[in-house]
Amino acid sequence: MMHGTNDSFQSHFILLGFSDRPHLEKILFVVILVAYLLTVVGNTTIILVSRLDPHLHTPMYYFLTHLSFLDLSFTTSSIPQLLYNLNGHDKTISYIGCAIQLFLFLGLGGVECLLLAVMAYDRFVAVCKPLHYMVIMNPRLCLGLVLVAWSCGVANSLAMSPVTLLLPRCGRHQVDHFLCEMPALIRMACINTVVIEGTVFVLAVGIVLSPLIFILVSYGYIVKAVLQIRSASGRQKVFNTCGSHLTVVSLFYGNIIYMYMQPGNSSSQDQGKFLTLFYNIVTPLLNPLIYTLRNKEVKGALRRLLLGNRDARKE
Repeated sequence: MMHGTNDSFQSHFILLGFSDRPHLEKILFVVILVAYLLTVVGNTTIILVSRLDPHLHTPMYYFLTHLSFLDLSFTTSSIPQLLYNLNGHDKTISYIGCAIQLFLFLGLGGVECLLLAVMAYDRFVAVCKPLHYMVIMNPRLCLGLVLVAWSCGVANSLAMSPVTLLLPRCGRHQVDHFLCEMPALIRMACINTVVIEGTVFVLAVGIVLSPLIFILVSYGYIVKAVLQIRSASGRQKVFNTCGSHLTVVSLFYGNIIYMYMQPGNSSSQDQGKFLTLFYNIVTPLLNPLIYTLRNKEVKGALRRLLLGNRDARKE
């Protein structure tokens, strides 16, 4: 038993990642590097445009700025390490690095679950109570909702990360994943993890499923309100803004529910790797495109900023 306990404090882990597919590693390196750079550019653009254009100083874009910052942080917490591992033979990550990666993965993922619920509430108020929108969604409430999302996400990670990291592994240090992700670390344990998996499931219900239920209920009321709008242009505007959010919710929850609600041996390891990769790089890459392509306000703000800079140069 002492051996298992002491082993929890090993100096490093080996991230196996896609090392069983060496022919795929070089291709993945190029694709992921391009996707990561586009993700950084896209989300940084959303943040800058939302902050610099006065027309976008509204609750919706305040929350969207936080979502873009979350996506940037989430991707950056694991993708640089993955690129390093894909590009060479060294697949190691320090124990501290693994702990930080796990904490950020769980924490930022939890914050995003709650932030998407906050954004659904924002759309509910905008559609169902438009005359009172700015009164209800005042700056103090917006800040409070964001702080609650961050606090709960961090608290969830503080509860789950130590439990996962301190499981006895009996000398095992090879993580069958490309990052220090909770299900992969639980699979390494040399004890029965049924109790741990049950605890994870209960916490996941609170941090993952509860916000999803809230989102679905909010959109139930939104659909009901939209059906009562007589103007076709009014309905189209609501569908555009709400459609963007629903698309992001579908992408995010489709992956996270699969991973979060099946923490141990029940899920296919290879399938889990590719789903995590999708969740880590594709979703943050698509979010800026979804909000920009479907949103005339963001496109207008980009146009104003770009043309404004050109006009300034001419003068």
